[in-house]
Amino acid sequence: MKYRNLGNTDVKVSEVGFGTWAIGGDWGKTDDKEALRALHHALDAGVNFLDTADVYGGGHSEQLIAKATKGMEDVIHVATKFCRAGNIYDEQTYSEKSIREYCENSLKRLERERIDLYQIHCPPFEIIKAGHVFEVLDKLQQEGKIRYYGVSVETVEEGLEAIKNPNVRALQVIFNLFRQKPLNELFPAAKEKGVGILARVPLASGLLTGKFSKDTRFEKEDHRHFNRDGQQFNVGETFAGLEFKKGIELAEKLKWIGAGRGSMTRAALKWILEFNSVSCVIPGFKNVKQVEDNLGVLKVPSFTEDELTKLQNFYLEEVENYIRGPY
Repeated sequence: MKYRNLGNTDVKVSEVGFGTWAIGGDWGKTDDKEALRALHHALDAGVNFLDTADVYGGGHSEQLIAKATKGMEDVIHVATKFCRAGNIYDEQTYSEKSIREYCENSLKRLERERIDLYQIHCPPFEIIKAGHVFEVLDKLQQEGKIRYYGVSVETVEEGLEAIKNPNVRALQVIFNLFRQKPLNELFPAAKEKGVGILARVPLASGLLTGKFSKDTRFEKEDHRHFNRDGQQFNVGETFAGLEFKKGIELAEKLKWIGAGRGSMTRAALKWILEFNSVSCVIPGFKNVKQVEDNLGVLKVPSFTEDELTKLQNFYLEEVENYIRGPY
């Protein structure tokens, strides 16, 4: 395992971390025993960064992390998120009283005294711009409840606004072969300010594994069924904003990246790690096999300059115009 600085903080994170939305819920049926086995497998391989949120399974994901990291609180860094358990458009959701309650509840579920990275969970642009939420987070940081804080964003504009606050130390962004927009302006700006980048939805909700077909069906409790067109939350969180059948068509054209790299999954993750602005990529998982496949990226050869140019042109010419929703 290789490690990278989380921006200009004193925290070094494994370049492959894991997101735990899938084991909490909204990705179909889950198995807690298998989820814990998978978590332990990841930690044994050197993974030291786990990302969660208070709404993943109503806090269940945080509780699973507590079980898996018991006794390792000083060496396994945990990031969690808040605000989406309330009305994200209501200013009261970001009041000191509300945020303290969210924070204390997460600390209890995580069985920790401090959250390593506390992130606002995709708030509206207006909330980021107003900035009051950051004043509360500054207090929690001074009190030792949180080590650092950041923002999970949906758009480049939100990210650029967020990093105007000097104490925002990390941005979590949708970044993958189908979502390359952050490279142009956001990544250089974050790099200049010493802000770490956490790359989420790295496999475009599974499209970039190459395992789906146009006939693939998802369980009704899986967001890839109930949010595929943005019915419940930002459409970009599901299939990176692409219409499913179009995503399948585009993924077929990218299958060449897996040649000599073990799998399309590993190649897609490797592409993300080619960019030094990225502190950590956080794919999801539900079982040991998926963890193993994701960790296989560590042995994958780099892309050539010609391949990187080809992938950039593919995005600009064949993908970008089909992305739905603000990004």
